[in-house]
Amino acid sequence: MSNRGLPPQVLAMIDSSVRAARLRGVDEAELLANSTDLAMAAAAWRVLRSLTDEDSRSVAAAATAALERSAVRFNPDRVDFGTVVRGTPELAAEVLIEGAPLAIATSTVTVAGPGLRARMDGRRLHIVWEPESDWLDGSVTVRGPTGWAEVRVTGLATAPPPSSRAEIEARLPSADGANDFAMSRMTVLSAPPPRRRSGATVLLAALTAGVVLGGGGVAVAMNRNEQAARQQVAALDGTSAPSTTGATPRTLAGPSVAAPKGTTVPRIPLARSVVSVAKPAVTGTIRVGKEPEGVAVSPNGRTIYVANQGERVLSVVDAVSRRVTSIKLRNTPRFVTTSRDGRLVFVSMYENDKKTGSGVAVVDAAQRKVVRYLITGDQPFTLAVGPDDRLWVPIHSSGRIEVFAAKDQHPDGRIAVKPNPHAVAFSANLMRAVTPNHESNAVSIIDMGSGKVLRSIGVSKAPHSVAVSPNGRTVLVAGYEADAANLIDLVTMRRSGPFKVGSKPQSVAFATDGAHAYVVNEGGGSVSVLNGRTGAVTATVRVGGSPRSVAVSPDGTLAYVSNGDDNTISVLRIGK
Repeated sequence: MSNRGLPPQVLAMIDSSVRAARLRGVDEAELLANSTDLAMAAAAWRVLRSLTDEDSRSVAAAATAALERSAVRFNPDRVDFGTVVRGTPELAAEVLIEGAPLAIATSTVTVAGPGLRARMDGRRLHIVWEPESDWLDGSVTVRGPTGWAEVRVTGLATAPPPSSRAEIEARLPSADGANDFAMSRMTVLSAPPPRRRSGATVLLAALTAGVVLGGGGVAVAMNRNEQAARQQVAALDGTSAPSTTGATPRTLAGPSVAAPKGTTVPRIPLARSVVSVAKPAVTGTIRVGKEPEGVAVSPNGRTIYVANQGERVLSVVDAVSRRVTSIKLRNTPRFVTTSRDGRLVFVSMYENDKKTGSGVAVVDAAQRKVVRYLITGDQPFTLAVGPDDRLWVPIHSSGRIEVFAAKDQHPDGRIAVKPNPHAVAFSANLMRAVTPNHESNAVSIIDMGSGKVLRSIGVSKAPHSVAVSPNGRTVLVAGYEADAANLIDLVTMRRSGPFKVGSKPQSVAFATDGAHAYVVNEGGGSVSVLNGRTGAVTATVRVGGSPRSVAVSPDGTLAYVSNGDDNTISVLRIGK
């Protein structure tokens, strides 16, 4: 095995007899494995592969996790074309291909299933189904130098299109995730159960990014029946049908790709299956900057970002070693989020007069430095990157949301909402954005394609925060001045609750399995744990003084709560 091309300092860390040094070497090798220098990336990937057999269990686990994060994977990893009428023309879907550049280099595509075709175009996998039989239960597999990943593709060509609201809603994701079909379109489905391939357990769970906001996978494909279904729902509601970017059918050129023969590449698990617990436990605290407010976890789960509004510092916490470093900012940071690939960190800022210093700092996560500042309206609040790969910034003092392209941060629209937006969360399944309007005691439901506000739903007084369940159907809302939470069904638009929680509920999040949700009570120094479906409180967990925000790790095992009075974050074990 050749390590040629790796920097000497990285090799020295890996060869060290000190476990902590080898762990740092794993981190450095992971960065190199994700670089665009494919020769360097290949050498780093081979080193990481060798470290999975390390005697040290922590080093071996870290290397395995690094390989997992650099492997080829799909977002989403399942496509359902739904129920279509026989004779429907071919249907098209697009799936994002994620992973390191090395994972995608010289990849091959295998298609299995009647009427399926597929081709790669950069980081997009184009899938076409021409219905040739009643049932489709096929797959598209991409094999690259670092492993392989599979998209399961399903469809049914028998039933007529839905004709009533009840039938349409029955096809949408249920509150418990039992039925995830959605309006005869491609949907992001809950993870299928573990499979076995070549004697090894393969977990096919979709990775979750922006778990703080309950985001899901990206779906940019729909069949010819979707717009009609949306119009039927709109007609039943008495509203105009929202437009949907990319909703018109498309025909993709290119023949089916033949399966490569004699290919044997390793399969790396994409995620672990974690079950949330009814009563989490605090497992530790981490000291960060002064008066921490917003908190976010990187998509790979290795880094925690904390906005310290008591000083102009963004704390960067290594989730494994819990070592903290700082990034100086131009103005006072308030809230923080990351891009979907974790390469950029976005920090909203404003000064105590709520006017000066307003903007967003854009931080390069690898270099840990600010690369630019965005000018926004006064008082940008809890920002987030949506499944449309755009940065949504609620502007509290102006009653609007400003939208930017996440990749290059160019302005991409403004959406007027009721006074005054505090946060934003997303349903990838329904392509809807949700924002709490603090002074209006309401929640705005926004169609992400058109930017149109579909509905304003009254909730408990002073809604501060929202989160969307992993299946994209249920919204949790914190009513700051009501000491209560509400649930909203995004399909029926019905509200349930209020559910009594602690004093001054400030921030909310869902567990990755959707079974539980978390409400941070700023006035009570606690976190209320709720049943994710019924809203019933299952536990109250004491944390630090004046807790402000909560973020859930992508693997669903931990949650991090910022404590404004204690200058710490509490670490909660929420999954097993």
